Amino acid sequence: MKFRPLQDRLLIKRIENEEKTAGGIIIPDSAKEKPQEGEVVSVGNGKRLDDGTQIALDLKKGDRVLFGKYSGSEIKLDGIEHLILREDEILGVLE
Repeated sequence: MKFRPLQDRLLIKRIENEEKTAGGIIIPDSAKEKPQEGEVVSVGNGKRLDDGTQIALDLKKGDRVLFGKYSGSEIKLDGIEHLILREDEILGVLE
């Protein structure tokens, strides 16, 4: 299914953390926290100002980003969990 976010929103796919620690201990699902790192899957057209001009987003498809723990709205597309976030909810880009 194709999905394009509107305005200054982004579709993010979470990047899962390792299931083992550096020492080799396997972490059970019940003890895992949801990752705060993801990859931009789709980007909206940008924010529209009151005078009608449109400002393009700084992010693009494929960027790896960090976001807040409780940010965005969770949705499921084609059986895969995604987040819809506004651009101002993104904390930074990993390069």
